Amino acid sequence: MSQPRVSVVIPSYNCDRYLPEAIESVLAQTYQNFEIIVVDDGSTDRTSEVLETYGDRVRAIRQQNQGVAKARNHGIQQAQGEWIAFLDADDVLFPHKLAGQLAIADAHPELGIVHSGWNRVDAAGQVLMPVELWHQIPELTLEAWLRWKPVLPSAMLFRRDWLIQTGGFDPRFPPAEDTELVLRLAAKGCPAQWFPEITVNYRQHDASAMHKGLPQARSLAAVIDHFFAQPDLPERIRWLEQQTRYNTLVWIAWYLHYTGHLVPMVEHLQRSWQYTPYAPMETIVHWADSFTAFSQSWGSEFDAESLARTPEWQTLLQWVQTRMGLACR
Repeated sequence: MSQPRVSVVIPSYNCDRYLPEAIESVLAQTYQNFEIIVVDDGSTDRTSEVLETYGDRVRAIRQQNQGVAKARNHGIQQAQGEWIAFLDADDVLFPHKLAGQLAIADAHPELGIVHSGWNRVDAAGQVLMPVELWHQIPELTLEAWLRWKPVLPSAMLFRRDWLIQTGGFDPRFPPAEDTELVLRLAAKGCPAQWFPEITVNYRQHDASAMHKGLPQARSLAAVIDHFFAQPDLPERIRWLEQQTRYNTLVWIAWYLHYTGHLVPMVEHLQRSWQYTPYAPMETIVHWADSFTAFSQSWGSEFDAESLARTPEWQTLLQWVQTRMGLACR
């Protein structure tokens, strides 16, 4: 058997109802020089039985339950491919995913990451909306990663050498360990580029990370604190700190609004106040404009009028007026 060029790493924990569809979507790729590594993270369902049905078409690795970061890292260590494609066990690849991204990689051999778009789908696989972030974020620079956080491992292709060099996923930051990794890679100079097509169905259900609004928000804030606590950051990155903290807190606030957590949304907008580069009224306008832009980047609509009528937003405006009054004294 020839050396695989791509290792598809699938971490799985109690996901037997979705895992076969994920594996089949890899087997159906138009590009076939790959290996499939499923890291069973201590599942207690029928995952092992599912894996047995695939025989030697899948390398099954079982570990005690340690979380998705360590499961992915285990897959990285076992991988033989030059490139690694992560696939969450509840997501589904389009047949052209590997071929399209490798074409970009071959045309630009300096790249360490090739990113793509995705469909958000429901638990049954019905498309909710497409996400094509290259329209809003054409260049995947460190500044873009910091501002927009456009990270979805299932839609990405990573050069294995970069993952080994930077140490893989940090298990201290679930469920935002993927964002932490990409920021670390970008800070080290890892070049990234879009393959501007949708290549994966990203499943949203009660157990998916997208529905963990508060843990995701806390984790992302911790990632940004950790990133800027590094003593060896270049000056060009250090000067981005205040703007990044402001933008991140506003993004978290939008994300909390998106996931229905309005009280912590207000708390994060209040925290962003100390970092705002704008005048008070401009800050409020920027919050609303940012919510609109972030919603569009995720393929959804932001209803500003509905938010403005909520008690939480009214409380926020009163808080702003108090701050403005104090500033005028």
